[in-house]
Amino acid sequence: MRRKIVAGNWKMNGSKDLVASLLGQIRSDLASLDNDVEVVIVPPALFVSDVISQAGSQIAVGVQNVACWDSGAYTGEISAGMAKDCGCGYTLVGHSERRQLFGETDEQVAVKVSRALASGLDAVICVGETLEEREAGSAEEVVAVQVRSAIASVSAGQWRQVVIAYEPVWAIGTGKTATAGDAQAMHAAIRGVLKSFGAPAEEISLLYGGSVKADNAAALFAQPDIDGGLIGGASLSAEDFVGICRAMPGRS
Repeated sequence: MRRKIVAGNWKMNGSKDLVASLLGQIRSDLASLDNDVEVVIVPPALFVSDVISQAGSQIAVGVQNVACWDSGAYTGEISAGMAKDCGCGYTLVGHSERRQLFGETDEQVAVKVSRALASGLDAVICVGETLEEREAGSAEEVVAVQVRSAIASVSAGQWRQVVIAYEPVWAIGTGKTATAGDAQAMHAAIRGVLKSFGAPAEEISLLYGGSVKADNAAALFAQPDIDGGLIGGASLSAEDFVGICRAMPGRS
């Protein structure tokens, strides 16, 4: 059975005070949750230890990025092994902001996926098209290339660690959201790519990201191929984030 996952990406936001207040409220509100959703918080690396110390057993923790290397003279980088050693269970890989602002390539994403899986982290592989690519009719092709490249070296025993997050670049932080139907269509296409690759596609969780809010999450999560969300701005509000978690339907 696929995992239902809601992950909050704090991006470059946060403070020790925010960690204390936000985690306390999220933990309190999650106590009454009964839909088996797996909740993940992905803070800036400097606050990982603070989040882990206050997350309790209800919340998993991840990092926003890992290096292409295991160790060495790479000032400012954080390896997947270090993240695992500090208690993280997840890492984002290939977020559109990493691709667009820092020039991260499909090849680098693939290396990072390999490092993450080898270190025992679950990799949330981010894929998505720009507005220009969607308007040109090439959205599915662009996303398919990103998926195939990212999973090229995944071994048979590592698929359980793979999560794919579809985030249309034009919807991230803009307030625009793909319709539930459009999001479902892309998720179905991604699952088709996984099947063609020989992956156990029906067991891999696919998340939607891109201006997900409490008032649109239910329609998105009701789609058959959408297994959760990667949440940006709304994850910085306990009320909004838990509201999104509550929108996940229970599954037998």
